[in-house]
Amino acid sequence: MTTGANQGRSVVIVGGGIAGLAAALCFARTGAKVRVYEQAKELKEVGAGLQITPNGAAVLKALGLSDAADKRAIRGAAVRPMDAVTGKQVASFDLTQLDGEPYRFFHRADLLDILATGAMQAGVEITTDARAEELGPDFVRFSNDETVQGDLIIGADGLHSVVRQELNGRDAPFFTGQVAWRSVVQVRDAEPVARIWMGPKKHVVTYPLIGGRMNIVAVQERSDWVAEGWHYFDEPSNVRDAFADCAPELKDILDQMQTTRLWGLFRHPVAKVWHDDTRAILGDAAHPTLPFLAQGANLALEDAYVLADQCDRCEDLSTALALYQSARRDRVSRAIEAANANAVNYHLLGVKRTAAHAALGLLSATAPQLFLKRMDWLYGHDVTAEKS
Repeated sequence: MTTGANQGRSVVIVGGGIAGLAAALCFARTGAKVRVYEQAKELKEVGAGLQITPNGAAVLKALGLSDAADKRAIRGAAVRPMDAVTGKQVASFDLTQLDGEPYRFFHRADLLDILATGAMQAGVEITTDARAEELGPDFVRFSNDETVQGDLIIGADGLHSVVRQELNGRDAPFFTGQVAWRSVVQVRDAEPVARIWMGPKKHVVTYPLIGGRMNIVAVQERSDWVAEGWHYFDEPSNVRDAFADCAPELKDILDQMQTTRLWGLFRHPVAKVWHDDTRAILGDAAHPTLPFLAQGANLALEDAYVLADQCDRCEDLSTALALYQSARRDRVSRAIEAANANAVNYHLLGVKRTAAHAALGLLSATAPQLFLKRMDWLYGHDVTAEKS
């Protein structure tokens, strides 16, 4: 990324999560004057772990954050699909054979802190406890009675983005028939692998985090639903009941849960409009994705880099924003479709389940590189190496 049109440009970012702070750092490193406004009283991430794959890690490297990432994350060695009922390993794929940057397991709060520290060192101003209440073409009025003007207004304000609504109107997300629980438990000597415990109409993903912890995401199909978001606590016993017919090893992990959050999984359309002449959206505000491909944070990092890069290359902001949407829309749509497909593949029943597990095991035993090659469109994509 080279400094050009962003030099001296005033950028206001609504939302201080991973997408917003990544965008702030990308713009600040190209000479923009950046201010971030977060509605929470402090910068924090509700949730637990996330996986930063090589495509997202390429952005962290370009921003000079690789060393910090290695100190605050675990490098993933493998992903292992498991039979949740029998506890047997179905397949294993070596993540160290992927090209590019390492595959890492982060706690969300650690990644957020890395980005916030980098942004502040680059001169970004961050204000908390400030909710956007009114948007104009070149200003935002916040709940703290501050009205801020900017050459560019960026909506990094997540699923319920006020900037997205300003550009697109309200959309109508629909319940997928699935709910998810998140939790973090203490473990000893966990291998640096991600396990996908696949069961009939349900699955669990587990992987280690620094500090002797393990991230758990458990998903179950059911007809009733809970409100969207990560802020709803549930009883750990409900998770254990949902997976009571599973293998002892998995049940032992779930038995360690002391607290958990529950949320309903809703599918949102990719926004039709990502920008106008002076405003743009990125990350979940533009393209929410289900958590079945581990790409939400990675796509947000890519968005942030491409948005800042296009704006830096082009003096005309409207043209730059159009190039940004054009560069990103097809890729994120493909990733979302792949995540939706995994939601089906993880939950197969009967003969289909047996056949799918056998095919996956055969692939792992005879041609593991073929699996990694199939993912090259995703993991091998490096937005920092693209040329306009």
